Amino acid sequence: MSAFDERLCVTCSAPTNIATIKYWGKASAELNTPINSSVSVTLHQDDLKAITTVAASRSFSKDRLWLNGKEEDVESNKRLTTVIKLVRALAGDKVDAKTGEVLVYKADWPQYHVHIASRNTFPTAAGLASSAAGYACLTFALAQLFAACETYDGELTAIARQGSGSACRSLYGGFVRWQKGERADAADSIAVQVADEAHWPELRALIFVASAAKKGTSSTSGMGTSVATSELLRHRAAALVEPRLAAIEAAYLARDFAGFGRATMVDSNQFHATCLDTYPPIFYMNDVSRALVQAVHAFNAHHGAIRAAYTFDAGPNAVVYTTASDVAQLLAVMSRAFPVPRGAPACSDAALAAEAAAEDVPEALLAAVLGAVREPRAGDVQMVYATRVGDGPRVLGAADRMLDPATGLNTYAAPPPPLPSAAASASPHGGCLCPGHFSGGLSGMLECSFMRAALLMSAAAAVGVAAAARRRL
Repeated sequence: MSAFDERLCVTCSAPTNIATIKYWGKASAELNTPINSSVSVTLHQDDLKAITTVAASRSFSKDRLWLNGKEEDVESNKRLTTVIKLVRALAGDKVDAKTGEVLVYKADWPQYHVHIASRNTFPTAAGLASSAAGYACLTFALAQLFAACETYDGELTAIARQGSGSACRSLYGGFVRWQKGERADAADSIAVQVADEAHWPELRALIFVASAAKKGTSSTSGMGTSVATSELLRHRAAALVEPRLAAIEAAYLARDFAGFGRATMVDSNQFHATCLDTYPPIFYMNDVSRALVQAVHAFNAHHGAIRAAYTFDAGPNAVVYTTASDVAQLLAVMSRAFPVPRGAPACSDAALAAEAAAEDVPEALLAAVLGAVREPRAGDVQMVYATRVGDGPRVLGAADRMLDPATGLNTYAAPPPPLPSAAASASPHGGCLCPGHFSGGLSGMLECSFMRAALLMSAAAAVGVAAAARRRL
């Protein structure tokens, strides 16, 4: 006998998003509302996503959660229980789309508990908005399972917000604003799509992972200290954010990269200035982060225009926006200044890596960027994701399911601890933490973009060797 009806099981994915005008600080910790509005780019799910399976059954004795293969206590996690409770409250009749059979009537949902298995395909708690992807995915998956019906537009984003603030923005693709809201019940603190994922197809992002380790100061803790001690943060929220939001949204809609890029960098710098203005100060960026900033400015100075724009969330990892016409040259230069571990692919996109390797970089540009940073050292940047603007959450098929219908338990195997730095440098995947490395077999390796890139590079090299041998014969 199965633990759950497979028709009462849903698997979804959701993207991460990176804010270009950031929020930092809560107006209400209880409702998880921000002191200022914010706006972000939703990144494509090829590399960066959360995947969540949810199943409901009368036979489940309680709600259970497995995160990245490890069971977590549901009852002690107030944000998690709030999201589950609020989506359940919107539940409707669950109908089999193929037969029209009502599987669960709205009134019967209180008899059902849920099991949840969730994982990220990118480093967790490293400043890449893993919690945003995770809670957006959970909210969306539960809404599909419960056949939830919103009572007002954006209600699901308001629910996701109570799990992780910026999760509300991951429920839409493209360019998305999170309105801080004014109502006492925070029902208007929701996400609104400014432009969909098709609006600016030329926009690209390179993500330079300077550290995949969990950050020393959590965002929640850091925000609380900043709100209590930083005068700069209060001034920023009161006087600076709204004009910046108007300017950057206009630039995005006009596809004006110079305007978009400058606003993005200025706001990132000021966000980290508020962290330094916090007492005691908070340090999210490291030496490599600061060198990446200098390199981007040197790249732009050489071109006499803003061709690349960095932003850093609460972590050391740089998201550098650029356009399709400049991405290969940018990657070529940055790969020289910040080489990944020996033997690792230059980035997650094998075709782009090959294009960058063939790029004829002007000597003056290379000298300018290398002159702005310290001597390049392999492994300063552990990996580089190449991505673009992406869509919102997706419903996946049974092949991605992470709960066993026979037992109702998690089936996802957690990866082992990260490799030490020396071993990571020698590893063909450079210490990448994607789970595909550890799931076994070719299908597991192909799950990770870095392994796909490495396999393609190896295949290309083998073809080249064979061709050379034929020529010698």
